[in-house]
Amino acid sequence: MSKQIVTMTINGKKVEKAVEPRTLLIHFLREEMVLTGAHIGCETSHCGACTVDVDGKSIKSCTHLAVQCDGSEVLTVEGLADKGVLHAVQEAFYQEHGLQCGFCTPGMLVRAYRFLQDTPDPTEEQIRMGMAGNLCRCTGYQNIVKAVQSAAKKLKAQTKESVAA
Repeated sequence: MSKQIVTMTINGKKVEKAVEPRTLLIHFLREEMVLTGAHIGCETSHCGACTVDVDGKSIKSCTHLAVQCDGSEVLTVEGLADKGVLHAVQEAFYQEHGLQCGFCTPGMLVRAYRFLQDTPDPTEEQIRMGMAGNLCRCTGYQNIVKAVQSAAKKLKAQTKESVAA
């Protein structure tokens, strides 16, 4: 099978690689780009462990082809922190114990990031609905909801600080 050149921006860096047209985005990220944060879980888009952000939308990278991302902006969990400083979502998950075994955490973090971009002041019900596509087998979700609520407050405070500056 002949390879196709794809160009995309991943975590702020432009990359150009030859890939087989059938290569799933999760495999491209993990094997070609050595970005192993997104996990391979169910491979059917049910669990959300592979969630990444593509052009401002959460997608399940286990059912999305790399060639579909040609020309796209891709954000993985590795791109959330800025120069070693945790993103508000990462910090909140840490502080609120929104993780246990950690397998679902990368997908949860990226989904929470996008959810809060789209819904900056969510209710608990909105958080539960917004995060419903990401499954966790360990936490019971309550601390995940608390973490998203905490991150929303942190992001709101950061926005107020940057507007005041």
